[in-house]
Amino acid sequence: MDENKRTVIVVGAGIVGAAIAFELQRRGRQVTFVDKDEPGKGASFGNMASIALDFAASSGPSTWRKIPGWLLDPEGPVWLRPSYAPKMLPWFLRFVAAGRPSRLKEIEDAGMGLSRRALGDFRTMLDTIGAPDLMTEEGCLAIYETESEFTGDRGHIELMRRYGFEHKVLSGAEIRDYEPALSPKIAKAVLMPDNKSIRDPYQLVLKLVDAAKALGATFTSGAIRTVERQANGAMAVLLEDERRLEVNDVVLAAGVPTRFIASALGEPIPLETERGYHTQIMKPGIAMRYSIIWPHRAFMVTPTAGGIRVGGNVELAGLDAPPDFRRPRILVRHAQRALPGLQVEDAKDWMGHRPALPDTLPIISPSSRIPGVWYATGHGHLGLTFSATTARLMADMMTGVTPEVDMTPFRINRY
Repeated sequence: MDENKRTVIVVGAGIVGAAIAFELQRRGRQVTFVDKDEPGKGASFGNMASIALDFAASSGPSTWRKIPGWLLDPEGPVWLRPSYAPKMLPWFLRFVAAGRPSRLKEIEDAGMGLSRRALGDFRTMLDTIGAPDLMTEEGCLAIYETESEFTGDRGHIELMRRYGFEHKVLSGAEIRDYEPALSPKIAKAVLMPDNKSIRDPYQLVLKLVDAAKALGATFTSGAIRTVERQANGAMAVLLEDERRLEVNDVVLAAGVPTRFIASALGEPIPLETERGYHTQIMKPGIAMRYSIIWPHRAFMVTPTAGGIRVGGNVELAGLDAPPDFRRPRILVRHAQRALPGLQVEDAKDWMGHRPALPDTLPIISPSSRIPGVWYATGHGHLGLTFSATTARLMADMMTGVTPEVDMTPFRINRY
């Protein structure tokens, strides 16, 4: 078979799957997207539209000290539903193991290695699909209501300094010079000029899908049952409706449900859902230049999708529990503390599932067992940020190009 005509199914049409499909199609593969939903309707629909280059591992001693207080605070940034706690235990033990000092340095090096490439890869992707204006040129402000909050986040600020990421510490009235809508009660802020925002993340997915289709890609709606390797070396994707699609390669980029397919293929991965909420406010009563993140309360406010989006936090409750829309209302109250003029008119709440691995690093890897199967999942809060870079690295591996990044930390069998 002509190498340039190899066929690929990309399972998952969120931002990561769409970016991979476009890059593979651009490099001469014949790609078919497969997703049970419309493109961009999963976690990518409700992300916080942030290109967040300030990678930080989720685990570590500083996090461990905070977890008890978070779990006991009904308005805290992490909420664990008691009925789901026993199922979380294996994941949580791996999470703690990932925070050991020796392991933490490896994770930071790997994550920052992706971050260093992310903005440049993203600009290239947007330019290639003819949509450079989808990215704003403004950065992000991390805000701190008190000096003690700022001091508590010094580890993160030091991490940015150590890895050479541009940032600037602001105080007092200088903060309002950058973002007048912020409350004078905000004592400190850190400007991260390279943490850009996307004007509409859902529209970005649609543009990537359209660009891939314009090059010849196709989309098939359906839920995946399993993947099989045929005697002739081809891969077969079996759908729930009994359809059978045969291709050369399969990329599994379906977010949290990827764990079920991986388990059926004999390589289980500790992939959990960190449920996230947002409120999209179309009549906020204020204008914002920058996105803001409040580290102490673990949420963001971003001007995007024609309005202002308030979202973040983590709920650990699995895939099947119904949403608890008290969570986004808590976030909106916190946002109004930072932005006193923020009004909540023409607003809609949303909940989605972030695919999270206990060591914070995504899986970007060939299967360890089955040639022709590839994985791109577990990006957690950084799916949008790392989407273009993941696409380039995956396409490199699949087309025989040596990636510029050491892919060892992202292998599927690292656990």
